[in-house]
Amino acid sequence: MPSEIVTVDPSTGKTLERFSYMTSGEIDMRLDAGVSAYRQWRDRSFGDRAQLLRAIANGLRAQMQPLAEAAVREMGKPIAQAIAEVKKCAWSCEYFADHAGELLADRPIESNGTRSSVAFRPLGIIFAIMPWNFPYWQVFRAAAPALLAGNAILLKHADSTTRCALEIERIFTEAGAPRGLFSTLLMQNETADERISDERIAGVTLTGSERAGVAVASAAGAALKKCVLELGGSDPFIVLGNADVGLAVEFAVKARFQNNGQSCIAAKRFIVEDGLYDRFVRDFAEAAAAQRVGHPMDSQTQLGPCARRDLRDSLERQVTQSIAGGARLMTGGKPVDRDGFFFEPTIVADVAGGMPMFEEETFGPAAAVTRARDDEHAIELANDSTFGLGANIWTRDVDRATRMAAQIEAGMVFINGMVASDPRLPFGGVKRSGYGRELSEFGIHEFVNIQTSWVGPERRNTAPSE
Repeated sequence: MPSEIVTVDPSTGKTLERFSYMTSGEIDMRLDAGVSAYRQWRDRSFGDRAQLLRAIANGLRAQMQPLAEAAVREMGKPIAQAIAEVKKCAWSCEYFADHAGELLADRPIESNGTRSSVAFRPLGIIFAIMPWNFPYWQVFRAAAPALLAGNAILLKHADSTTRCALEIERIFTEAGAPRGLFSTLLMQNETADERISDERIAGVTLTGSERAGVAVASAAGAALKKCVLELGGSDPFIVLGNADVGLAVEFAVKARFQNNGQSCIAAKRFIVEDGLYDRFVRDFAEAAAAQRVGHPMDSQTQLGPCARRDLRDSLERQVTQSIAGGARLMTGGKPVDRDGFFFEPTIVADVAGGMPMFEEETFGPAAAVTRARDDEHAIELANDSTFGLGANIWTRDVDRATRMAAQIEAGMVFINGMVASDPRLPFGGVKRSGYGRELSEFGIHEFVNIQTSWVGPERRNTAPSE
């Protein structure tokens, strides 16, 4: 196991910072502090909890630029997108601050009792294991609803975004969060599974890879702990023959290349009906080639580097092997000749089942385009994946798309729009994309004890008196 954390700037390949892992004793101290904080926090009113989350939102906005720059340095996203990510975190805090009271209010239920209801009680410490690609949003997506529900949070972030993880803890501290309510743990991945069985941990939420999901789900199951898994995706982007092709291409570029193509809900497999196929491929390739590749601190940059060298190398393998298998390269296809881990914006046409770009999740700026004969074939291709996170359908016939959506095996289907997370809507997938939901009413209920309260009918003592 590594002896320390070393973060690297993906724009240059050079070392940024070094951090020491916490000792087992230091982690235990943070767990104990989390228990103490939870015992106080669970008894606080929704108003008190909301006040803290609003203060955190204010802190995020006040420090938006330095927070965004930290994300750019550690994982390479364009600065404009990093700023938007911080803003979205603040919005989520405010949304749950405004709505947690109603989402978690006791609900009366009719039964054979004189009174019966359901209440939503917090569970305790939620262990959040988070990835690098949205270093702020994915933390707040899980943390904001869980905290408003009365839980505490322990964060194990990706090593490569350690500075971002520490910045989040600082924002909580400066906003007045009780000591231990939100803590960042600097720990090896190999020891995270062991901590899941700790009796001080009440539940686990993971955003990450399939492999990480299997490990966390196994550990949580062995310890009988609730867990939510948001894993990979290979989202289909279906373009039907009557779609507005110009609009579809415009959003195809955004849906594929946002966050340097490194998003679980990025469109990855573009399934286009036969009549529009050739035009879409041509226009998509032209629009992709026009993306401005550059240093992510430059406000004009649209596409920055892959976050790590191994991710770039894996993407190159997927593209190369797919072309060797019969796919057609339209543009890009190789690393950019400059420092860092840049890869050309890439479009590969005629991708078919069995090719890596169809079968595997592609995490980087490369798109696979596949021809569909008709609606039924498009649905068949969309569902021909081990993943089931999101899906897009583009058409002028919304009723037609709505009927198709009911047959698509995905947790989210967006018609004439790109898949996006929104605190008002549930977020999550099916199949190998995980289980459980984040955000919305459904997400805030994942880490609560849904407690039934029942009061029986009044009974009188009918025994004869003395």
